[in-house]
Amino acid sequence: MRTSASVAGVSTSPEEHRATQTSLYGAPVDALAAEMRALLGLDDRGVAGVIGVSAPMFADVRAGRRSRIGNPVATLRLQMLRDLCRHLREGRASADDVPLALEQIRVATAPAPAGPEPVTSDPFALTDDQLREAARVVRRHVAPTPARRWPLLEAATGVETWVKHENHCPTGAFKVRGGLLFVDRLLASGHRPAGLITATRGNHGQSVAYAGAAGGLPVTVVVPEGNSPDKNEAMAGYGARLVVAGHDFQAAREHAAELAERDGLLFVPSFAPDLVTGVATYAAELHAAVPGLDVVYVPVGLGSGICANLAVRDLLGLDCEVVGVVAERAPAYALSFEAGEPVASAAADTLVDGVACRVPDPEAVRLVNAGAARIVRVSEEQAQAAMTLMYRATHNLAEPAGSLALAGLLADDRRDPAHTRVAVVHTGGNCDLEVLAAAAGLGPGAGLDVGARS
Repeated sequence: MRTSASVAGVSTSPEEHRATQTSLYGAPVDALAAEMRALLGLDDRGVAGVIGVSAPMFADVRAGRRSRIGNPVATLRLQMLRDLCRHLREGRASADDVPLALEQIRVATAPAPAGPEPVTSDPFALTDDQLREAARVVRRHVAPTPARRWPLLEAATGVETWVKHENHCPTGAFKVRGGLLFVDRLLASGHRPAGLITATRGNHGQSVAYAGAAGGLPVTVVVPEGNSPDKNEAMAGYGARLVVAGHDFQAAREHAAELAERDGLLFVPSFAPDLVTGVATYAAELHAAVPGLDVVYVPVGLGSGICANLAVRDLLGLDCEVVGVVAERAPAYALSFEAGEPVASAAADTLVDGVACRVPDPEAVRLVNAGAARIVRVSEEQAQAAMTLMYRATHNLAEPAGSLALAGLLADDRRDPAHTRVAVVHTGGNCDLEVLAAAAGLGPGAGLDVGARS
């Protein structure tokens, strides 16, 4: 029996929808999806994730309940997937090319030249020219941040400890570097979307809001329920439209993808080559200011910070360990490091909201597993203690994730005793007063007025 869908009073059959799809995409989407499953190993959810639309919407297109994807960037990515399949059929690409090709397609934002070839180089590999250009873009807005030693901090760590103060960035966190480069390259490509949309627990959203405002692009940010009120207010302060949806970051991200498709917005992921390259500018600053580091400790959320440090370390040819630090209640990257492949955690219920990642990025896992020395897990109590120590020793406020590298150094029982020149990345200082009060052991009667919120 033939079914139909009614749009604006016009009945359209699946066969008519598929005829439209053939004119738009070169074949019906169900045929394309079957080929992508066979050649690329992508099911419907996998295809939807690569092109940046919701799985239910893609399922409707594939089933012939609607004609088109609508989002021009998602349409571009679908066409690139189609071309990759053709290259595989024709022997112009091999299975070894697929993972990197999928990553490039997943972050594509503007039409590529006709007949794109499969990617044969790592999109996350860093060159001198790329790093210099990123620094030029970032420094229009972000002055190099200081790297400093603090005597009271070293009394606790027992080693020469340099703090890279990314809390001194304009948004109070390192991620603004990646957002600025992402938007700059997007606009330089000639593609100007109707707006940007992203999902965040805070610092990535502030980055996109700040960079979008600098580039004249409207920004929508989706945050999970119960998100930091201060971070929400900061994102709105940079001009972003705030949407609250989902019980955690992953749920907020899925909702953001649905809104991107519905409203024709460009979804900005939390992990992509331009974001990593932008963030790499702080790692380059650190090694220029403090040569000869033995170890750098980096908090790990979705992976841009640690991957940036690995890329700079390798570009400069340094003999320096890079150690990731995660909250033990958000252990996805620790589990993935131990397993040698991406492993999602059942939950990411941690006060260290900046690293509350439940589903790791496969490309980030690949890079971390290949280059990191180890991943240290930190308890909630250790994270709070490091926040308090950072404040008391340096009088620099750290959000929970901002002091996680310090907590990792203090908790790392596998550090080589000969490694005595160490850096910790203070990734951000966007901490709610209530969180700071809890970390310092201050209650309602301790004389700290945390204020009332409307």
